Amino acid sequence: MSTRTRWVIGSLTAAGLAAGGMLFSARPAQAQAAYGSYIGIGVSVGLTRDDNSEGNNLSGLIAGRYRILEAPISLRAQAMLTGNSTAIIPTVSYDFPLNWQTDAYIGAGVAFTGGETPSPVGDTTSFVIQPGVDYAVPNSNVTMFGNAIIAFDAYRNGGGVATSVQGGVGVQF
Repeated sequence: MSTRTRWVIGSLTAAGLAAGGMLFSARPAQAQAAYGSYIGIGVSVGLTRDDNSEGNNLSGLIAGRYRILEAPISLRAQAMLTGNSTAIIPTVSYDFPLNWQTDAYIGAGVAFTGGETPSPVGDTTSFVIQPGVDYAVPNSNVTMFGNAIIAFDAYRNGGGVATSVQGGVGVQF
C-alpha cells in the first residue's frame, strides 16, 4: 500500500470516528425558562412629569418579545398609546432564568416619542433601561409580564428622568 493510500484511509477513519463521537456524545440538558416569544397587551403608568407638570399617567400598551433560543438574549418592543401621545420603545435584554416558568431581565434601548403631551416615558428621544419579569403560565401559551422603563433626559421641559411601570398578558408563539 502506498503512503498516499494509507494517508487517505487514515484521514477517512479519523473523520468517521470524530463524526461518530459527535453523534453519540452525551450532553446535559439545560433549562430555558419562560422560553416563548410572545405578543401581548397591557397598561402603562407614568410615575413622573416634566417641569410644567405635564405627562400622561396612563396609556394602553402593546408589547412583544422575540427570544433568541441559543443565547439568554431577547429582542423586545413596547408601544404606549394614548389619545395625545405615543411612544415606541425597542430594547435588547439579557434574560436570567429563575425557574422553568420565570425569567428576570435587564434591557437597554431607546424611547421614540411623539404627540402633543409627554408620554409615560417623556416627550423626547431618550436612552432607556428596562428591568422586568416574564412568567409563562404552566400548561398554556400565556405569558404574564411586568417591567419598568427608566428613560434618561426624557423631557423637553426640565430634561429629567421619566419612569413608568407596565404590566400585561401575552400569547406565546
